[in-house]
Parts: sequence; structure tokens; C-alpha cells
Amino acid sequence: MSLLQRLQGEQRKDGIQQLKKQHSTSEVILQEDPYAELKSTIHQKILEEFGKESLDDDSSTEEWDKIKQLIEKILQESEEPLTRQQRETICQEMIAEMKGFGPIDPLLHDDEVSEIMVNHAKQVYVERKGRLERVPVQFRDDAHVMRIIEKIVSPLGRRIDESSPMVDARLPDGSRVNAIIPPLAIKGPSITIRKFAKDPFQIEDLIGFGTLTEPMARFLEAAVKARLNIVVSGGTGSGKTTTLNVLSSFIPADERIVTIEDAAELQLRQDHVITLETRPPNIEGKGAITMRDLVKNSLRMRPDRIVVGEVRSGEALDMLQAMNTGHDGSLTTGHANTPRDMLSRLETMVLMAGMDLPVRAIREQIASAIDLIVQQNRLKDGSRKITQITEVLGMEGDVITMQDIFVYKQQGKDINGKVVGSFQPTGIVPKCFESIQTSGIPITTDLFQR
Repeated sequence: MSLLQRLQGEQRKDGIQQLKKQHSTSEVILQEDPYAELKSTIHQKILEEFGKESLDDDSSTEEWDKIKQLIEKILQESEEPLTRQQRETICQEMIAEMKGFGPIDPLLHDDEVSEIMVNHAKQVYVERKGRLERVPVQFRDDAHVMRIIEKIVSPLGRRIDESSPMVDARLPDGSRVNAIIPPLAIKGPSITIRKFAKDPFQIEDLIGFGTLTEPMARFLEAAVKARLNIVVSGGTGSGKTTTLNVLSSFIPADERIVTIEDAAELQLRQDHVITLETRPPNIEGKGAITMRDLVKNSLRMRPDRIVVGEVRSGEALDMLQAMNTGHDGSLTTGHANTPRDMLSRLETMVLMAGMDLPVRAIREQIASAIDLIVQQNRLKDGSRKITQITEVLGMEGDVITMQDIFVYKQQGKDINGKVVGSFQPTGIVPKCFESIQTSGIPITTDLFQR
């Protein structure tokens, strides 16, 4: 293990422990870094000595050794009265600052943290176990936040400036990043990072978390293997992508899968996977590749399955047409609070494609394309539940008919504020049960009994 890796590892462990210790108190205590000015001076001298280009991930161990020696030399010559321990701590923090992602680096390596939200330089929140918490982490100023944003987006060929003040990107570990800067973000540059588990969750994990029950899991597994078209619906942060990832794990290994996303975050375990990602316009405003372009192109790639990370706009029309023309077994997610809302959203998205279609024709497309809607919600206690598994039956007049197969009935809260409820089958055997059996998948009607 290199010196840099050891230093980073120690700093991260110390940082995570310190954050947890500070947060264990009832109140978050924010303290200004007493060595901020000294660190800024050291950083400037390092840039003068080594140049900005040297401070990247490709720098050799020898270069980082030289940087460490320079930091130690500056600290020893400093007029600031420092102990040996203080000098070592500052050195570790400086190297982590240059190599990692600054003050939020320990949070990125804390497995309990699922989301990091930098509202502005002096205010950082995280999500732990479904609950939002403010943490004792600060940046020096807005320029410090901007430097971290640049560090994230530059390797990906993305840019962020006043002419393009929003960007979606991802970290090397796959975590999804959104950054927005002034003049759009009034209080200063803002970063939101959605972290993902190092090892993708499996269906057993979701059952253990109480997201769904074993009968629900067995039904969904059978539905994926029987090539039903499934939409995972839910609000922001409800766990749609995690559930989509788990559902995609049921796709047989001998099938060719094409995934389409704005920022690649799905972690499929199969070997035969083609991952496509949209591209923003260049500085002249040209060269953008949209989700709709990728969905159209995917049809020429001989896919057995198409997995769309999230439908938001006109690509919904191309997705529905693909589902209706032999590309069964497609999976996608969408933002909606109920299965009925999801159908309404799909109607709106199809109209956004610019096609002048009658509403009835759009509904017929949706009714014949979508087989199941899996509704996932984040409850008030932070827990995530699949609250409905709903089957789309077809058209009755001008209305799309549906029926619930499984539902989550909330019954109240316990003394700790945790939501109390139960998953229940409705007792209805789904219409798709016959096609699942025809596919040779062994499930029985016992799954659907109350």
C-alpha cells in the first residue's frame, strides 16, 4: 500500500469517526477550521512548486511523497505553534483535499450515508437510514465548493460555468452527482450526491429492509422472467433505481440487455450488457444526444431487453412503441405518487414527443404496452416500501383499467415514530398469471391468497 493510500485511509477513518462522534450529540456543532489560512498558503506554494497538472489521480507515489515533504517543511518553518500531531493531521487533510473531494471525502466513504447534500459552503446535510441530518462539515468558501465541482466534472468532459450552470455527473464509484451554481443557486454552489452500495442490493436485502415480502418478490421475479413490461413508479428518493436494479438481476444471463440512462448508475450483474448514456450539448449548444435518440438507436442493436433508467419526456413514446413491437420484458422507472398518476404522466410524456395523437390512441398504446406498475414510496419515518403492485388490464371505454395485486396497508406509528403496517395480497389472481405459467415459471395461486 502506498504512502498516499495509507494517509488517505487514516484520514477517512478519522474523519468518519469524528463526524459520527460530533453528530452523536443532540446538536450539530460547527467550528471554523483554525488552520484554514495556513492550509490556503500551503496549497498556493504547492501549486507554485508542482503546477496544477501534477495534482491529479495519475500522479505517482514519488510525486505525492515530494508534496508531503514540502508540506512538512512549510509546517516546520511556520510561525504557527503546532504540535507534531497537529502537523501530521494538517498534512493528512491537505493530501486528502488534493487527492479526494475535500471536506465531504469522509462522508463518501461512510457506508451509512446514502446521500450528501451541500446546500452551500457552510451547510451540509446527509441522509442516514432514511433520515436527513446536518453534519459538522464546512467548505472554506464558494470557491472551495467550485473547485470540488470542477474536480468531479472535468474528467468526464463536462463543464459548469455561468453559461451552463447545471450539470449531472458521476463519481468513479458510480455515485450520481448533480451540481448547480450561481446565478441559479442564490446562496452559492450546491452539490447533491446520491451514493450507491458497493455491492448492489439483491432481493433478499429488500425483503430484509421491509421493502416488500417474499410472495411479492417471487411474483416480481416470475414477471421479469416471463418478459412482462414493468414500470417502477415513485417519488424522488423512494428507491426506484435500487428496485429497478434488483428487478434487472432476474433477467436471464443469456439475454442481450441495453441500458439507457442520463447518468449511468445501474449496476447489472449480467455479462452481456450494453450501457448507453446521454450527452449534453457542447459549448456551441450542439451535439446533444438525448434519451429519445438512444431509445431509437437501441432498437437497432438487437436487444432482448431494454432497461431505461427513467422516462421523463418524449422517449416514453419510443419506449411504448418498442414494448408493443416485440421488445417484451422492458423495464423503466418514472416519477409519480400512484399507479394511476404514472399512467397520466406517461400520457403527458407521449404528447411531449410532438406527435399529434388522440388521447384515446395514446391510452391504447399504454394499456397494451405496460403489464405491471410497481409503486414505491418513502414513508415519513424514512423507510421505503413497495406500496402497490398493480396490473394494467386494458381499456374500458376511454379509461385504462387496473387492479391491485399486492398493497401495503399503513396502520399508524409506534412510540418511536416508526410506521406500522402490513403487506397484503388483495386475493385477486392477476390476468398475467396464465402467461407466466405458459413461460414455464413455477408459481402458484397461493401467492395471491389473503
